[in-house]
Amino acid sequence: MSDIKSSTPFLDNDNNEEKSLAKVMSFGEALIDFLAQNTGVDDVQTFAKYPGGAPANVAVAVAKLGGNSHFVGQVGNDSFGHFLKDSLNEYGVNTNALLMTSAAKTALAFVSLDETGERSFEFYRNPSADMLFRPEDFLSEWFYTSKGVFHTCSNTLTDESISQATTVGVRLAKMAGWIVSADVNLRTNLWPESGVDIERVIDWFQMADVVKASMEELEELSTDPMALIHSSLEKGVSLFVLTDGANAVRYFHKNGTTGEVITPKVSVQDTTAAGDAFVGGLLFCLSEIAGETSVALMTKEELQKAVSFAVACGAIAVTKLGAYPSLPSKIEADAMLRSFS
Repeated sequence: MSDIKSSTPFLDNDNNEEKSLAKVMSFGEALIDFLAQNTGVDDVQTFAKYPGGAPANVAVAVAKLGGNSHFVGQVGNDSFGHFLKDSLNEYGVNTNALLMTSAAKTALAFVSLDETGERSFEFYRNPSADMLFRPEDFLSEWFYTSKGVFHTCSNTLTDESISQATTVGVRLAKMAGWIVSADVNLRTNLWPESGVDIERVIDWFQMADVVKASMEELEELSTDPMALIHSSLEKGVSLFVLTDGANAVRYFHKNGTTGEVITPKVSVQDTTAAGDAFVGGLLFCLSEIAGETSVALMTKEELQKAVSFAVACGAIAVTKLGAYPSLPSKIEADAMLRSFS
């Protein structure tokens, strides 16, 4: 059980303009990314501290685009946890529902980059504060609005208790009529030695309205990725977005609409936040329709526009180092979109 909880319901900030926007509530881990720097004397690797964690990155991405962004999760009541909360606040993310605990430390990730900017991760997260978030820590009043998007990723499925909490959050969001988003974001080294619970992951994302996955992730989950996409659409997913490295981003809608967006060629520096920038851009677009219509009723034009905007956000993120600093503003994203659309 968490030691510190918000003493108030999930309140909007005082900005009246923000109150008119649909909430985008990202749930999951906020952690410290120690990003590899130079190779020092005797090949000693040095690392710099950055705020990170996929859902936290998504929350910042939405906030930097001008959205009404909220983060739900838990960090340690330690220097790293306070650093993460301060960093989220600095970028405009509402942290009223970010809990803190003394029962475990804030999670850490050491991130190394190869010569192409591709990254590899070493996690220190078992157990960590984010994994101690429990089903009862979700409050139904957080969803007391008809306008909202609830976002999760598979890193909150690696343990039975945090997986149950994720399911509770999804169900509360669906009961409130919110759009539910799932980013597969599979990190196999976060799972126990027995490996990824494939059934758990698929059951989770098939509860969502919108799913984002990479081809590599789907190949980890199924021998027939395209069949998995189509079965997900049949089981209730409205929009399935498939990324594939530098190849075109494809999307599949439950009404049979399909399309693709060619990714622009950019100078890649760091791919750490590319997927999170993409998801943030997509959720920002979805927040503009939340409460007005459903993802199931989106037109081909709306789908193409939303996915193109997400691609633009991802393209900008890979050109800069770090997670939060690389995430684009709306002006930057619109400029990138104009350059390739």
